[in-house]
Amino acid sequence: MHTFKQLAAAALTAALSFGASAQSKPAELKIGISTFLSGPASVFGVPAKAAAEIIIDDINANGGIGGVKLTASFIDEGTGPDKMLSEYRRLVQEQGVKTMLSAISSGNCNVIAPVAEDLKVLNVAWDCGTEKLLEEKRYQYVLRTQGNATTEMVATVLYLLKTKPNFETIAVVNQDYAWGRDSWEIFINTLRVFKPNVKVVAEMFPKMGASDFSTELSRLQAIKPDVVLNTSWGGDLDTFVRQASQRGVFNQNTLFVLPLLESSMERLGDAVPAGIIAGARGDHYFLHPDTRNEPKHMAFVAKFKAKTNAYPIYSTYHMAQALFGLKTGYENAIKANGGKWPTTEQVANAMRKMSFKGYGHTVKMRADGQGLEDQLLGITKRVPQFPFAVMDKMMIVPAELVTTPVDQKSPVWVKTINPNVLQNSALKLIDFK
Repeated sequence: MHTFKQLAAAALTAALSFGASAQSKPAELKIGISTFLSGPASVFGVPAKAAAEIIIDDINANGGIGGVKLTASFIDEGTGPDKMLSEYRRLVQEQGVKTMLSAISSGNCNVIAPVAEDLKVLNVAWDCGTEKLLEEKRYQYVLRTQGNATTEMVATVLYLLKTKPNFETIAVVNQDYAWGRDSWEIFINTLRVFKPNVKVVAEMFPKMGASDFSTELSRLQAIKPDVVLNTSWGGDLDTFVRQASQRGVFNQNTLFVLPLLESSMERLGDAVPAGIIAGARGDHYFLHPDTRNEPKHMAFVAKFKAKTNAYPIYSTYHMAQALFGLKTGYENAIKANGGKWPTTEQVANAMRKMSFKGYGHTVKMRADGQGLEDQLLGITKRVPQFPFAVMDKMMIVPAELVTTPVDQKSPVWVKTINPNVLQNSALKLIDFK
């Protein structure tokens, strides 16, 4: 016979087990979102906030997630990592937020990830690109609903080689911090798989937030490399392009490769000439050749244009993916939990097994929390329909071709890429229409 203590222990175990799998449905789903609301990076941080507000309103108007409406609190990444981390902790520990979308900055993502694990809060890295985030440590609560720097840089190399294979020299002008250094390392190591004899004629790393690129531009005018790579973003990229345009640097016989240019093209207007390779950090583009006429995408573009008087850029699409991915993850976890509200752990687990769609191609999540996201690149063209450059000769690179496999490290993997990948039938050019 069971003793009273044994029965009591069994009852307690059952109660704890039930509580772990059957959370009471909350009155609201509080989410915290970090984005740049001030500083040079606010040029795409603020549009991302606008996109979040539009999408959350739409989700709530359609019943929320599992019948629960979302409320969002925003953190300004522009205040610096210390202040941001303090605000992050405050939302989680004082306001009971259990789901965070953080962050834009790769540095902030690396700071936030271990904190999220310690706090046991679901953290969707909604925009940061560092491949190291999920390659150097396996997390339970941290995942990313988009591609990473390796996906983006390898796809850029493939586009460059498909459109201009015959070049001999290259220079780089990247921001002097982790993203600028790491993206260049990935790019050049990938390029050398296909062109082992390519000559690097200049490596320039101006400080982040630089306001004057005259030294770098003068050097480019003097050495005239065949190709120049610049993976800068936000205000830094805008400043570089404007100054290069004013000094006539784009007029020399050099091909500029700007993998993050899509987010700046409307702002820069006439400063962006035809003939620059532009990337969109994913298959994001309001003129996406496959999704531009999808009703869901058209409605988002219209709402965003009405709210901001501008077209969506890649940061808004990354925000959309994070929110649609979060919604899909919760809904899958609720279903797997017999209709009961899931735990944070159940949602994190469900998100690693899901596929979902934003306004581009379907994103598939992996066991390591990394999203597989196709990449769209093109070459700039001036057309009468818009007062700014658009992308022509677009190519959508399948994520599976350019993403480091699970449990491998990007610096090693990119050196093993099979050069025959350039012959893949998916790598075709699509004209702007």
